[in-house]
Amino acid sequence: MTRGTGHAAEPVRTGRTDRILCVSVPMGTDSKGPDVAWSTRELAEFAGTTVNTIRHYHRLGLLEEPDRRRNGYKQYGVPHLVCLLRIRRLVELGVPLSEIGVARTNGDVPPEVLRQVDAQLAAEIERLSKARSDIAVILRDGAPADAPAGFASVAPRLSDADTSLIHVYTRLYDDDAMKDLQRMTETDNDPVNAEMDALSPDADEATRQDLAERLAPVIARNLTEYPWLTDPGAHLAKSESVTMQTFVDAVVAIYNPAQVDVLTRASLIAHRLVRPASEAGDDTSPG
Repeated sequence: MTRGTGHAAEPVRTGRTDRILCVSVPMGTDSKGPDVAWSTRELAEFAGTTVNTIRHYHRLGLLEEPDRRRNGYKQYGVPHLVCLLRIRRLVELGVPLSEIGVARTNGDVPPEVLRQVDAQLAAEIERLSKARSDIAVILRDGAPADAPAGFASVAPRLSDADTSLIHVYTRLYDDDAMKDLQRMTETDNDPVNAEMDALSPDADEATRQDLAERLAPVIARNLTEYPWLTDPGAHLAKSESVTMQTFVDAVVAIYNPAQVDVLTRASLIAHRLVRPASEAGDDTSPG
């Protein structure tokens, strides 16, 4: 393509693709072109990047070191600019710097690398889309921004302790289990939960036992509706031993001693409530 006035189109062949590239060269200009020399800062500004980025590319061997002036300052030419712009284009596409080094040696980025980058970009797009959906719910419901994923709609009525424990759960259970826990939280409006949250660390024996007996049916209902809670092995993201130890440590650290005691009592009562009738009958059968 010829642009401007007083310019002649000069065909230039590119070695690798053997295509004709018409460049616009001012008439009368030496074929070697003007003696362009940029400093590192000037090259960075021209290419729309930073001095540190250029230095990083030098360290990785992606960009050749230029000659230096007599005063010791680097002087970059057009080949350096072109190489830098090619690198930046691959970076924009998401190609890892390690693969760019291979591309400079072999002449191009292998298709399988581009397919892998494309898959990673698709996953990132999905993550960003999910993040936007979560932010929309957070803004709509006035939920804390650090609410566990999927729990934004119920976060405003969760105690700090419950929210903290759910955060721990996200590292212990798989996605299906967390969806069930989300449903449990959404449908659990029993007033006993508020009493549990407000329980004083020095609550007396009678208060603890009464609260445990009223909390037990709530736990039993969840055990009945979600049987995997009794045997969660298939839904664990960690080993069973790590999950159990982490759960116990988290409960002890997050709840006060009276709350831990009530949770323990309520859990024992709940398991007795959901135990099969025949098994429960064995407990009351004579010696």
